[in-house]
Amino acid sequence: MAEIILNVDVRDGVGTGGARAARRAGFVPGVLYGGEQAPVAISVNEKDFRKSLYTGKLLGHLVTLKYGDETQPVIAKDVQFDPVSDRPLHFDLMRVDAKAPVKIEVAVHFANADEAPFSRQGGSLEVVRHAVEILVRADQIPEELVVDLAKAEIGDTIRMSDIKLPKGAEATITDRDFVIATIKISSAALSEAADEAADAAVAETAPVEKTED
Repeated sequence: MAEIILNVDVRDGVGTGGARAARRAGFVPGVLYGGEQAPVAISVNEKDFRKSLYTGKLLGHLVTLKYGDETQPVIAKDVQFDPVSDRPLHFDLMRVDAKAPVKIEVAVHFANADEAPFSRQGGSLEVVRHAVEILVRADQIPEELVVDLAKAEIGDTIRMSDIKLPKGAEATITDRDFVIATIKISSAALSEAADEAADAAVAETAPVEKTED
């Protein structure tokens, strides 16, 4: 089951006024939705919520919601932050069946770039997708999707088929093997090559100095 447990309270007040009252009392207001049940206004102690949030395992992962003696699996779909203080202002939780597939966006991590041949060749990684939406069982959502660049060279294209997914999982885009990233020569390497070509051209056209016998 989930590593994170969110102890929630049901909020009586809804709307902007109720949310503000929850924040003043030291809670983060949220909404629980999904399944066949109606949405429910909830709140979580802000200190506890911050601890769960900063583990990096809250957003987009299976967690356990606890209300009194009742528990249920949920996925945190969204958290809104204050643009100045970065304080969490509101969150959305979605009810799920832990063993049922869900559509979820997972971040892509590129590993071993410094050891890759393209790094020594003056290449650079151009990321097309920083995250990919997949269909996966709720209790098997990966922390990240890893692309191993250890053997990547200039000119290579990283596609969805290069990413190993959990058993039974698949990308929600199924009509093509879409691009995740490309390996191209860096602008610095291009500039250096252009300078070298220009120097070579000047050297070839320079007049030959005659020497007297």
